[in-house]
Amino acid sequence: MFSFFKPKQREEMWLIVGLGNPGDKYAGNRHNIGFMVVDRIAEDNGFSGFKDKFQGQYTEGRIGGQKVMLLKPQTYMNESGQSVGKAAKFYKIPPERVIVFHDELDLDPFKLRLKKGGGAAGHNGLKSIKAHLGTPDFMRVRMGIGHPGAKEKVSPYVLSDFAKAEQDTLERCLDGASRYTDLLISGSGDDYMTRVSESMK
Repeated sequence: MFSFFKPKQREEMWLIVGLGNPGDKYAGNRHNIGFMVVDRIAEDNGFSGFKDKFQGQYTEGRIGGQKVMLLKPQTYMNESGQSVGKAAKFYKIPPERVIVFHDELDLDPFKLRLKKGGGAAGHNGLKSIKAHLGTPDFMRVRMGIGHPGAKEKVSPYVLSDFAKAEQDTLERCLDGASRYTDLLISGSGDDYMTRVSESMK
């Protein structure tokens, strides 16, 4: 009599990426809001400390019963895809299970929007991720930082810190964006947006 055992299925993982630039001098920059929210998600969900791998800093844990990897690429913004591509390949994470938090010039400060696929709208970090994943079909959480008004002002603006007057609103934005991550990975994007919006009032 033969006994057949089904091999244990590998549990699928989510990859949540925050975009920013490494180093203390960039830590409070508008461009680093992606790093900020991923740090908050790790803290709120009891993840262990970040470790160095995949040209980035990463940690693993569970959110809403799902296995999640958090990643902060350390390649500087323009080459973020190198880190994301390596992590996704190593864990065999498909693009549809990748979520990227990033700053968005074309949204008012602290307004959030979800987007899947499409163009990068000039965001070099997204361009790099698209190139290394081979597709634009990953989820983006666009976190508004506002626009300085003139093209030549964009670089110094995104690389400047949030103003003191913005700190309370920034804190509420990070709190909401992190608190409802379980809705995001369960496919309830509309509910996620509603909850985050309500938390900002």
